[in-house]
Amino acid sequence: MKIIKAMCFGMAVAGLLQLGVAHAQVREHTIKFAFQNQKEHPQGQGAQKFADLVAQKSGNKIAVKLFAGGTLGGDLQTVSALQGGTVEMTVLNAGLLSGLVKEFAALDLPFLFNNPQEADAVIDGPFGKKLFDKLPEKSLVGLGYWDLGFRSVTNNKRPITKVEDMEGIKLRVLQSPVYIDMFNALGANAVPMPFPEVYTALEQHAVDGQENPATTILASKFYEVQKYFSITRHIYNPQALIVSKKLWDQLNADERKIIVNAANEATAFQRKLSRDSDQSAIDALKKNGMQVNEVSAAEMARFRDKVKPVVAKAAQTIGEASVSELNAEIAKARKK
Repeated sequence: MKIIKAMCFGMAVAGLLQLGVAHAQVREHTIKFAFQNQKEHPQGQGAQKFADLVAQKSGNKIAVKLFAGGTLGGDLQTVSALQGGTVEMTVLNAGLLSGLVKEFAALDLPFLFNNPQEADAVIDGPFGKKLFDKLPEKSLVGLGYWDLGFRSVTNNKRPITKVEDMEGIKLRVLQSPVYIDMFNALGANAVPMPFPEVYTALEQHAVDGQENPATTILASKFYEVQKYFSITRHIYNPQALIVSKKLWDQLNADERKIIVNAANEATAFQRKLSRDSDQSAIDALKKNGMQVNEVSAAEMARFRDKVKPVVAKAAQTIGEASVSELNAEIAKARKK
């Protein structure tokens, strides 16, 4: 019995020593993680999940400090900070990276995906990997793709029930050529603007409306300054979870493994949360006084026809080969 007890004690000590050796390879780091939405939004909750996982897996040696609500600047400003190494992480609409890697703009093409599962198949496959493989030369490293959801339109002028209703509406859009061209083609006056400025612009009537997923509209309290919410689902947004290459190059193999594993787990958590929250966000917007309407299938077909020249123009910039590859991957996903 004494021998067995001694063996058990020895094994326990060996286990603790091994744990100590593993943690000895993990040094102390603080990672600044900035993003545009509020902490309550699925984006913010995904970031918190990632931070918790990193703390747990690193034995609290790596701390992820969250900066929500665009407190460190808009998306493009934050990406620039990542490249310079003054901020270490962010998550943003993948299409916004098109200024660095033009092929990312393919993910902003209107009416591309029928559902999030198609998007997952594409961005988790060779196409999404190929995009991330182009980031290190831009001083960034891709860790995964999160979900923002399908975008729809809000405004204070009128419900959008047909293409003609877009005419003359001054609409805040992402700082992306595809968004600008798309809404101008639909008859709106597209106003590109960083996200942190949107609420004030709506409140002061500098713009009439904006377009975002229901979860973002709810979390940002746009219902306080917007009357109509028209469900158009014109673009689906995969979001890129990225880290500064300057930080990445400083991490050893054990530290990188912690970050990658935490990112993978947080990605699965965030996607499910975001998609589960979509309908409840729409219901909450109604309760908060917004007039919500669905756009009919027939009218949405007219929207698609109206933006076909925008898609053709974007394909020339992005590269016909990349757009064809993307469409082939979508077709493959639809057959499964």
